[in-house]
Amino acid sequence: MTARAADRARYDRATAHLDAPVAIVDLEAFDANADDLLRRAGGKPIRVASKSVRCRALLERVLARDGFAGILSFTLAESLWLARSGFDDVLLAYPSADRQAFAELTSDPKLAAAVSVMIDDPAQLRLIDDARRGGTEEVRVCLELDTSLKLLGGRVRVGARRSPLHSPEQVAEMARTVLRTPGFRLVGIMAYEGHVAGVGDAVAGRPVRSRAIRLMQATARSELGRRRAEVVRAVRAVAPDLDFVNGGGTGSVQYTAAEDAVTEIAAGSGLYQPRLFDNYTSFRGRPAALFAQPVVRRPGVGVVTVLGGGYPASGAAGPDRLPVPYLPEGLKYDPQEGPGEVQTPLLGSAADDLLIGDKVWFRHAKAGELCERFDALHLVEGDRVTATVPTYRGEGHTFL
Repeated sequence: MTARAADRARYDRATAHLDAPVAIVDLEAFDANADDLLRRAGGKPIRVASKSVRCRALLERVLARDGFAGILSFTLAESLWLARSGFDDVLLAYPSADRQAFAELTSDPKLAAAVSVMIDDPAQLRLIDDARRGGTEEVRVCLELDTSLKLLGGRVRVGARRSPLHSPEQVAEMARTVLRTPGFRLVGIMAYEGHVAGVGDAVAGRPVRSRAIRLMQATARSELGRRRAEVVRAVRAVAPDLDFVNGGGTGSVQYTAAEDAVTEIAAGSGLYQPRLFDNYTSFRGRPAALFAQPVVRRPGVGVVTVLGGGYPASGAAGPDRLPVPYLPEGLKYDPQEGPGEVQTPLLGSAADDLLIGDKVWFRHAKAGELCERFDALHLVEGDRVTATVPTYRGEGHTFL
């Protein structure tokens, strides 16, 4: 029996009492992935990206481990909810225009002490001030650095379009703006290098593309390492008492941790190890989060149909954004149909061994987005479900 077949047997036994669709997290794999992130971080604390977990119980589990500290959140409403739930160090990774939430933040000393917000434009400071509605609490702010690699005088750009702050001079000027504005405190700098951390460098069947990605990433790491150090020096000359400089992502943990200017690493997807993180040469995680759909039809030889399963991930549309049939091995989508909202045909010789009601296990393309489809995660240890915990959705929260 292969290791994957053994996992399938365990998951089927563990969930025999549960009807599919169902989602699980294999705690042994989850903890092993956490260990690997810590090893690659080389002693620098890891701030957990809540977007990639979306389950309070699992955030609590990983943050209870030495080496993990703080949350990198994705909306201001989520940040306030987490702070009210007892998490005392929440950094919002994206700028917000949620005026109601800013009114709450600036009116509550506990929330204001626990939550830091992201800015990259003076207009965002003005929006926060306009939203205060009498709230007088000082707002902790973090500046986001644009990490994109610009070539040929800026005519070629590699990386996500995030912050407009690219140069040390731009970030330092934004820091001076914060210092001149009453009611705000500058606490940190964040730089997420998604073109390194979120792009696999070993694309199956694409050796030329893989070499090109590795060359791009090596160039990007070198350029960003120099520029990030210059940015931090420029900002510390203005505001010497920064609490943190955050960088990284699951795919670049060890590289970012090696930079002296960086004080903490951001990571989250590596805990679940979704399919997009299989294509890396620098690390190998264990699939920890899976979902199962039930077989509801057997249309013919070599074909079964499962209920639903059309759960595409965000980003540029393409096959790499689709869940992948994982267990049993050997199943694939019908290219004429793909994964559907209400039914998904699957092809392959493994289909002939499946009966009506059997489970087919899938891996999502991304990490936390799976939790937008399920109210609960069943936590598996060995061949037993040892706990069932709510996702954000299961607690009544869909923040985006």
